Formats: sequence, structure tokens, C-alpha cells
Amino acid sequence: MNKEITTMNIRGVDPPEMRSFIIPAVLFSYGLVSLGNNAVRRLDFNIQANLQKKHPGFSVRIDDYLQFAPGVAFYALNLAGVKSKHSLVDGTAIYILSKAIMGVATYSGKYGFARERPDFADTKSFPSGHAASAFANAEFLNQEYRDVSPWIGYAGYTVATATGVLRMYNNKHWLSDVIAGAGVGIASTKLAYLIYPSLKKLVVGNRAVKYSLMPTYQQKAVGLAFSGTF
Repeated sequence: MNKEITTMNIRGVDPPEMRSFIIPAVLFSYGLVSLGNNAVRRLDFNIQANLQKKHPGFSVRIDDYLQFAPGVAFYALNLAGVKSKHSLVDGTAIYILSKAIMGVATYSGKYGFARERPDFADTKSFPSGHAASAFANAEFLNQEYRDVSPWIGYAGYTVATATGVLRMYNNKHWLSDVIAGAGVGIASTKLAYLIYPSLKKLVVGNRAVKYSLMPTYQQKAVGLAFSGTF
């Protein structure tokens, strides 16, 4: 009996949820390594030089919007009748929590590390906020729909990767900025899923949440009307 209890306690220290943070930790660690004068940093310079040589003056703004696509897909799929893992209320709460964690982590890094951008615009290059946002959204979409189809999650990550690549083509970030941002984004969403159940219980207890979500059209603009009670 004592042996069984010991085994259960050991397992409780390292649950699958914690092991899932290994990949984002590796991604962010890669970015941290690039802050020194080493091969990783030299790769940053080589890739940036090649991109600027082959695509001088490249500039698009689609990455400003593409980062949000996986998050929008969550609502679009729900409205289309494809049910997600969580309700719209819980899903939205997790999404907001994820973005809050990501925002704090990203801007702490930007001001703390003060790395200069490739285009010398400012010293807020590391980590990439667009990449962090895109990968946080992609992981959120993956968490909500991986039981429906893993291809939905793959699509979200494809969009997130495209966002990161465009940030480099636009000469706004180094490769290591993007990789570190991906790690921050993924970890932020995983952390949000980990702490949300306890946070929800703390805020609303065992009360049921009722809500309605309806499409609206006002002043030639399409939107959504949300109402809920606790």
C-alpha cells in the first residue's frame, strides 16, 4: 500500500500538462541563446541579410491581422455549429486569460531585453509580439478542436507560422525573435488552460452560467450580441 501511494505522489508531481510545456520552453530558450554572440545570433543576421537581398523593400500589413485568424476561427466554427471543447463563455474566458498572460510576458521581454529591430525602428524586437499572439491563438484553437479534427489545429499553426515568417520578411524581427515569441504564445495558452478551472471556481463558484450569442447588423456593420447571467 505504501509503495502504491508513493508511486501516485511521484506521478502527481509531473502530470502530462506540465510535460506539455517542454516544447515552448525549448523554443523560448533558443531565443534566449540568441541574445549572446554565438552561432544562433549569426544565423539571425544571415537570414535577415538574405531576405533583404532577395526581397528588398518588401512590406505588407497582412501579418497585423493574420495573427488573430485562429482565434476568430473558434467563433466562426461555433457559429457554424461545430462545437468546441468548452462553451463560448468558458472559451472566451480562457482566450482572454491566455492573451493577458502572453501580453505581460511579451512586453516584459521587450522592455527587459531591449533588442534592436532589424530595421532599427526601436529596441522592442525580442520576443515577437505578433508571433506570440499568433501562436497563442493557434494553441487555443488546437486545444478547443483537436478532438474534432487535428487538421483544425494544424491549420491554426500554419497561419501562426506564416505570421512569423512575414514578420521577418517585413524586416521587423529576427528569426530568434519569432521562435521565442512562438514559445511564449504556446506556453501562455497552456498556462491559461491549467489555471482557468481554479480561477473560475474562485470567481463564480458552482453557479451555472447562461448565455446567448446572436448575430447583429447595425449601421451597416455586422457583429455579435452577447448576453449572459451567472
